Amino acid sequence: MYVPQHFQETDIGVLHRLIRAHPLGSLVTLTKHGLEANHIPFLLGAEPPPFGTLQGHVARANPLWRDFSRDVEALVVFQGPQSYVSPSWYPSKREHGKVVPTWNYAVAHGYGHLRVIDDPAWIRAHLENLVAQHEAGRPLPWKLTDAPGEYIDTMLGAIVGLEISLGRLVGKWKTSQNRSPQDREGVVEGLTREGSEPARAMADLVRQARDVGRKST
Repeated sequence: MYVPQHFQETDIGVLHRLIRAHPLGSLVTLTKHGLEANHIPFLLGAEPPPFGTLQGHVARANPLWRDFSRDVEALVVFQGPQSYVSPSWYPSKREHGKVVPTWNYAVAHGYGHLRVIDDPAWIRAHLENLVAQHEAGRPLPWKLTDAPGEYIDTMLGAIVGLEISLGRLVGKWKTSQNRSPQDREGVVEGLTREGSEPARAMADLVRQARDVGRKST
């Protein structure tokens, strides 16, 4: 991934928060057929430091767990907030007109060697943790034990666990850091007026990057 210095995000805590908030990762592996991408919800564990471990699962019928290169790192892409940015939001458009549209986004790329885990106990514990995370805060949280035991055992037999100990974690926060303070304010105002959830989320990131920039000057 091309990451200009002003778009680099190196704070591991920030990257981990993006992964936990947007856990559906695009897992890219090298297979005998070339590159393959699978979209998998991951759990992020803090161990081993500094980057942590990703845990997920796929259907046993998915050839991914049998057909991937053990010698090449897997890549998992986590997509955070993203939004189109109109040049009409920049005050500099009125000054000289030398502006063009762009797209703002925040992403985290995790790299590591993929390990397959075909262990019913591990898979059950993984699913219990995954369900607990996503059911937390619901009025009636669903649990594995809410379903008949025989049914859950059958479902467990139909999936295979995956684990990636992250050797690298790269973040790119393209949040208008290359624009003037006035243009950044215009982006925040424009995104806020749009009012959609993605636009509001990106407005928050642009605002955060602006505030960090102010503290560092």
